[in-house]
Amino acid sequence: MGKSQETFNKKEKEKKRLQKRQEKQEKKEERQANSRNGNNLETMMAYIDENGNISSTPPDPRKKKVVNVEDIQIGVAKQEPVDAAEALRTGVVTMFNESKGYGFIRDSKSNDSLFVHINSLNDRIKEGDKVSFEVEMTHKGKNAVDVKKIV
Repeated sequence: MGKSQETFNKKEKEKKRLQKRQEKQEKKEERQANSRNGNNLETMMAYIDENGNISSTPPDPRKKKVVNVEDIQIGVAKQEPVDAAEALRTGVVTMFNESKGYGFIRDSKSNDSLFVHINSLNDRIKEGDKVSFEVEMTHKGKNAVDVKKIV
């Protein structure tokens, strides 16, 4: 009589496969039993209340707010054109590092500190100089451009 062709490893793999099949069958039977117990769409439904919290009760239709479609703003609001005279501002250089190529200007009108890069300069500037400039919005904030020294 010959030896069995099944090795220990083959037997273990077969046991694991049968065990997975049995677990899968048990899970299937459990799901079917739960679906019979009333797990219908209404019990699974979730609602959002007026404060944005998840709730199991539907919202009260009396608290419904009417929103005008034109009032909804998506994205950035349109900017109104600025006067040329209003665009030109004056200020004082509070700090400028020639070796690094940047500095800051204190706007005399709004008292804001604006970043200025050496590429935006028309004249050489140093700390304490009075300058005229235009304001440009970038993704990092306001920058001073077209900077000219006032004599």
